[in-house]
Amino acid sequence: MIDLRSDTVTRPTPEMLTAMMAAETGDDVYGEDPTVNELESYAAELTGHEAALFVSTGTQGNLLALLSQCDRGHEYIAGQEAHSYKFEGGGAAVLGGIQPQPLPFNPRGELVQDQVNQAIKPDDFHFARTQLVCLENTQGGKVLSSDYLNQFGAFVRSKHLRFHLDGARVFNAAVRQNVPVKAITGLFDSVSICLSKGLGCPAGSLLVSDAVTIQKARRYRKMLGGGMRQVGIIAASGMFALQHHVDRLEIDHRNASNLGDALSQLEHISLAEPVQTNMVMLDLSGVDVKRLRAFLLKREIQISGPRLVTHLDISAEDIEVIIEAFRQFDETG
Repeated sequence: MIDLRSDTVTRPTPEMLTAMMAAETGDDVYGEDPTVNELESYAAELTGHEAALFVSTGTQGNLLALLSQCDRGHEYIAGQEAHSYKFEGGGAAVLGGIQPQPLPFNPRGELVQDQVNQAIKPDDFHFARTQLVCLENTQGGKVLSSDYLNQFGAFVRSKHLRFHLDGARVFNAAVRQNVPVKAITGLFDSVSICLSKGLGCPAGSLLVSDAVTIQKARRYRKMLGGGMRQVGIIAASGMFALQHHVDRLEIDHRNASNLGDALSQLEHISLAEPVQTNMVMLDLSGVDVKRLRAFLLKREIQISGPRLVTHLDISAEDIEVIIEAFRQFDETG
């Protein structure tokens, strides 16, 4: 099965499994798992931060960032379509008493500075106190420009607010821009990084920040039931991924670009936007999506909708198979 639903569907490579099986482990709740400690130290240095925390999921990483930097009655600003606002169960509000203030992304996946400025609450007890602003990079496969990040970051700091990045796919952004990841992550007070998407781990994420914030996040992780024991087995996959799977993201980008170029030539299917990283966003407004899914499934190709995601389990040969299947469907009208 060629699975284009997400880059979360990847399976560990044989080399990654070997590294996991050889991992030295200990009790991470006691801080005694050497592989976890190594991963956290390596991730902090790689991203330009003081400390890091290994967590179970990207959702948990974002939640811990909010809990450790906001108090009850505080507010965070995020995109209307941001994962941290729309797709994480309202955890910040439910568990932290933190009010979200969603704003629309512009077509580039950015929050507009003037709109954010207007949304920041005055120091008045009628309002929740604005405490943090959250961006997402990549956002729907789009990469935020370095000029935007620098200018917007300076604006956020001028307002004395904390600055968080949902960097689930931040390594895709760094590879696309051909910069060290710390050139992006170092601009933020905290960053959550997913290891189980494009980097191909079976589970796990990282939260990086200053030492004080990470110590708070470690405490909240325990409260949330996220204190795992001999988790070095999984942390070893993270170390392997950070050392071996970052540069190869360019292959996923190239596959997505080739797929997008071919599909844009079809009569009934078009691209909703140019391909930048590993996501092909289709305009299927004139297509029976249910019929398309069934048509592809019979050819052992799985999609969930207009977003096609390439990853390490999809080869250049698979891309040709996908293109041919879409061509056959397009010919049916």
